[in-house]
Amino acid sequence: MVSPLAWAAPAKSFLDKATLESYVRHLDLFRGDVTVKIDDPKPSKYLPSFSEVLVRLIFNGTERDELYYVSADGQAIVRGDVFDLGKQPFQANLDKLTLADQPSFGPADAPVTIVEFGDFECPDCKLEAPILRHDLTAESGGKVRVVFKNYPLDSVHPWARAAAIAGRCVYRQDQPAFWKFYDWIYDHQEEITGDNLKTKVMAWAAGNGVDAAQLGQCIDTRASELEVDRSIAEARALGVSGTPTLFINGRKIGGLMWPDLQMVIKKELEYTSAGR
Repeated sequence: MVSPLAWAAPAKSFLDKATLESYVRHLDLFRGDVTVKIDDPKPSKYLPSFSEVLVRLIFNGTERDELYYVSADGQAIVRGDVFDLGKQPFQANLDKLTLADQPSFGPADAPVTIVEFGDFECPDCKLEAPILRHDLTAESGGKVRVVFKNYPLDSVHPWARAAAIAGRCVYRQDQPAFWKFYDWIYDHQEEITGDNLKTKVMAWAAGNGVDAAQLGQCIDTRASELEVDRSIAEARALGVSGTPTLFINGRKIGGLMWPDLQMVIKKELEYTSAGR
């Protein structure tokens, strides 16, 4: 979509940020208190006569990035995705996803990789969990790898960050045990509060071979919080605004029921098997 930045206004020098902000606010009909931060322009690789401008929207304790392309005279913008037919359609997302040192299950060389950004207090994530852990595992035939990344929604879920920190503490100590923690916390989500979270996690640890003293120290010192923060920053850079959000071979999509997820996986397998 191409839009003029001004109606009958005289030509302005390239990228007047105030004009761009005013236009974007009007275009999207923002409600409430939305902060708009506009980065400096960068040359566009695929649209030579345009520059890339990243616009960050901050509202209700969350952030969302949108990429605009601004013409050389600053009078037109393009909002949308630009694709390189020589690359995977979602390569830009794949380039931003960090998979090293993250909880995962399934073969590392699987043709389909699903990255879930999740929140342990999120009811919709609770619904998605058995689809990934049971339906998918039972029927994927070793063709799918699942990676979990934290995206606690602090503004609406008061104990989600603490749970994310605890989960990373478990992962630090015993990587396979993380998935036991993942299953357990969603199974018991409705029983957990901010006040009893640590007590319940420690009781779970005692029955699952996790060193309670080491885990307790990690939780108390918030030793894994920086790892959670990095995951949150990555989610925001990818435009994640809610949970669960899945990236299926880089394709961003919301939580899916099993028949829909099954269909997307089938399409990805067909695409990759065709050598694309």
